[in-house]
Amino acid sequence: MRHVFVLGAGTIGSLIAGLLSRAGDYIVHLADRDENALKRATEDIDRQNVTTIALDAIHGSRLRHCLSSDYSCEAIISALPYYCNPLVAEYARESGLHYFDLTEDVAVTRYIQNLSLGAETAFVPQCGLAPGFINIVANDLMGHFDELDTVKLRVGALPVHPSNVLKYSLTWSTDGLINEYGNICYGLEDGHEAVLMPLEGYETIEIDGLLYEAFNTSGGLGTLADTYIGKVKTLNYKTLRYPGHCEKIHFLMRDLKLNKDRETLKRILEDAIPKTVQDVVLIYVSVSGKQRGELYEENYVKKIYPRTIFGKLWSAIQVTTSAALCAIVDQVLNQAERYRGFVTQESFRLEDFLENRFGRYYR
Repeated sequence: MRHVFVLGAGTIGSLIAGLLSRAGDYIVHLADRDENALKRATEDIDRQNVTTIALDAIHGSRLRHCLSSDYSCEAIISALPYYCNPLVAEYARESGLHYFDLTEDVAVTRYIQNLSLGAETAFVPQCGLAPGFINIVANDLMGHFDELDTVKLRVGALPVHPSNVLKYSLTWSTDGLINEYGNICYGLEDGHEAVLMPLEGYETIEIDGLLYEAFNTSGGLGTLADTYIGKVKTLNYKTLRYPGHCEKIHFLMRDLKLNKDRETLKRILEDAIPKTVQDVVLIYVSVSGKQRGELYEENYVKKIYPRTIFGKLWSAIQVTTSAALCAIVDQVLNQAERYRGFVTQESFRLEDFLENRFGRYYR
């Protein structure tokens, strides 16, 4: 049995704990500072192969004690907000554990990359949907070309039945959402790194007869630009939303200057916008370039809907995010000799991911 720590018993962390513990060969130690969250999580997933620990990860001493105790853990998985992850990664390095997270934050990922230099264990940030699975798909399609021209990554998690003026529901961490909307974006233009402004680069795209808008958001590209710098002319990531969303977010964050007062913006969004489990995840990747001297384009397009797991309905974003992380954890821990130091998402083969018992939720 493999022992792993999962930090964070929220909507994502609880499903991660459930998927791993129900696999039959993982024992999960699920930790959160909120004992009510731990109780809800275990009610959702059953207590089979799960132990719960009440602790505040960012205050360190208790987590250090747990990591050095008799739990015999191989890995630590952070389902905490992105700003907690540098400290968690430091604990992983100190304790000689493999490290995994879901961060979309560029600065946090760079910190973890530097921290992992010379490590004997794997440090694998960005294990969710975007960044995460989207990078694996893009890397696979890019391998079909002799010469790369333009690579577009587009992802959205949207309510199936939008009912408010933003045409959106809070399907993800509000802190993470604001971070993506407000932070500087990066991509490649003419083969060189380019700084892109969030909420700009507006375009529309039609999928299965429905029109969506897309615009720059931070972090979804992951490390793909670093991997392919000088090898592809244009590479960028944009978030998909229903038409009209970007204009209203622009009004809130730019015109009302709430990007400078994110706590107020968070309070407004959480007070006004309902959550839902009736969502759809849209995944769109387009790659164009030369194949045997001729210009071709290949696309990957997929919609994923909520799933009932352990007798409970989980939203599409919960399923895609949790399953992606579990698939990566499973591959790394089962072939630990292959992975050392900083590991990018594009290091993993799409075929291996989809064949994995957790990756099957993407099939």
